[in-house]
Amino acid sequence: MKPKNFLINFAIVLLAIGLVLGGAFLDRQFHFGFLDRFSSSSDISPSEALVVEQKVVREESVVIEVAEKASPSVVTVGMKKKQSFGLPSDLFSFFGFTFPGGEQEIQQDVGTGFVVDAQGLIVTNKHVVADSQAQYQVITADNQSYPVQNIYRDPANDLAFLKIDAQGLTPVELGDSDNLKVGQFVVAIGTALGEFRHTVTTGVISGLGRGITAGSVFEGYVEELDNVIQTDAAINPGNSGGPLINSAGQVVGVNVAVASGAENIGFALPINTVKTALADFHQTGEFSRPFLGVNYTMISQEAAILNEIPEGAYVVEVVAGSSADEAGIKPGDIIVSIDGQKIKEVKGGLAQIINKKKVGEKVKILLWREGESQEIEVTLREKAE
Repeated sequence: MKPKNFLINFAIVLLAIGLVLGGAFLDRQFHFGFLDRFSSSSDISPSEALVVEQKVVREESVVIEVAEKASPSVVTVGMKKKQSFGLPSDLFSFFGFTFPGGEQEIQQDVGTGFVVDAQGLIVTNKHVVADSQAQYQVITADNQSYPVQNIYRDPANDLAFLKIDAQGLTPVELGDSDNLKVGQFVVAIGTALGEFRHTVTTGVISGLGRGITAGSVFEGYVEELDNVIQTDAAINPGNSGGPLINSAGQVVGVNVAVASGAENIGFALPINTVKTALADFHQTGEFSRPFLGVNYTMISQEAAILNEIPEGAYVVEVVAGSSADEAGIKPGDIIVSIDGQKIKEVKGGLAQIINKKKVGEKVKILLWREGESQEIEVTLREKAE
């Protein structure tokens, strides 16, 4: 090749390289985006990667901060009980065999709770402390054990307050469950599987205002719960009674149940229910519940149609001196509705509605008496001892 041609070709190559490099520089400098067409759409720029990393770090920081803030207030509820074992001595006496029996003491963690008063008041689920024959104890975060002196069980909700002799405990901060939103971040802390204390799990609010049946007929405990919080934060047996916490470290619910046969579906009682019960408890020293004062039997929809009477609660007996007695309710009356809410057997009957009212509240009751409807006003009071 002639020197002149070689120099020309070499100059063309250098010019082409310069144009490519210069174009790439201008593309990045002025964000034309032309070269992005030749890169994979899945590539993440350094700035985008930094944003993702910062987001992950922030989420981790929130979980760590919530766990550190709330964990000192979370306790484990343990149970101690004597249990008989062995077979009746006369079962095989015909064959000349004997099987000595006896008692053994079992001790295990059965649930979770959290401190709401520095003087030793603990919130948990009623079903956690349902065995009246057992002795219960509270184990704090610093592994101190305190025997439970008194148990106050809520007759209307799956709640119980435990009183222990302790000073200087760290109470949790209670939030506002009325302001919860679906998708909101939450943290659950509890004794998972009755074995792993202070287990921390995370998730979101999956649903609000759910109605569930908690417990099992085989365990002797079944309760209809309304207006509960659904969450996908992992809640396992042993988490019952533990706190469901928002990103500010405030308790917004009391973990109560997990859906059997499902994954990532748990439920919690709204903390505002607990706050109302706490206010009553601090005033009276017990759970204050309204008492209408009637013994009744529910009339189902089928029975109502067959007998041409309204569906509702058929009054069998009226307790003397009760709210119902003072309002003039009589045996044979059918209570059809309370404050416009119809009384139906499938929705828990009369007790379900009364339990949601407050002591001293005035309610309007629609009665069916001798073929006619009439409305009366009743002031609900506590049950007299």
